[in-house]
Amino acid sequence: MTTNRRDFLKIAGVSALALMTPSLILPALARENVRLPGQDYTPAKSLTARRWAMAVDGSKCPASCTDCIDACHAVHNVPDFGSPKDEIKWIWREEFPRIFPEENHSYLPQKVRSMRPLVLCNHCTNPPCVRVCPTKATFRREDGIVMMDYHRCIGCRFCMAACPYGARSMNYRDPRPKIKKITPDFPTRVRGVVEKCNFCEERLAKGMLPACVLACKEKALIFGDPEDPQSEIRTFIQNHFTLRRRPTLGTEPQIYYSL
Repeated sequence: MTTNRRDFLKIAGVSALALMTPSLILPALARENVRLPGQDYTPAKSLTARRWAMAVDGSKCPASCTDCIDACHAVHNVPDFGSPKDEIKWIWREEFPRIFPEENHSYLPQKVRSMRPLVLCNHCTNPPCVRVCPTKATFRREDGIVMMDYHRCIGCRFCMAACPYGARSMNYRDPRPKIKKITPDFPTRVRGVVEKCNFCEERLAKGMLPACVLACKEKALIFGDPEDPQSEIRTFIQNHFTLRRRPTLGTEPQIYYSL
């Protein structure tokens, strides 16, 4: 029996496919949602929302606690330069009069004046940082998270100048030697790049809550979708008097503070 050229090519193609290593075949099958016996490639269900936001319950947040800060900075490879001049911050504490200047007055209770609430990117509905970025390295997702594309950032710092909350940090020096322990699941940055809180979008995609929320033993951080009437954060905001930072600027910040 003779084999024509077309049949030969078919046989050769099937043989080559059979000889391909599993490392090449299996990822392709996973992308097509094809399951093989003994393998489960179903990705973790991502967490989604129409609008992500966070509430900070000041009555449960001890001023001396840094668990959420430590967790966030460890997960996201935030460097520790050891000097305020070069400091990189994703989440930190500030004095009440500094973050709420409109609420500050001579008769402010000492208990409130001495508070040091947590501060992070407000993931504004109308983010001025996005409007001024010349390379679109910073952009707003449909779910409200204001993102940073480190590869497109040219270090012009326009976003830093536009942000009324001081929520962005600039790597004036190479950050990699100053990272205590590199987490391989999140990219490290380079000198000349701006960075900030990203609401742990990489964890949301894997079905996990933000690192700061999980690290808080006092449950002082409430994260969720305020547009969902049944969500925990919606219930919290409706049942507590909350403040937002400099709301008169029209940025619509999405971090809510309860004292």
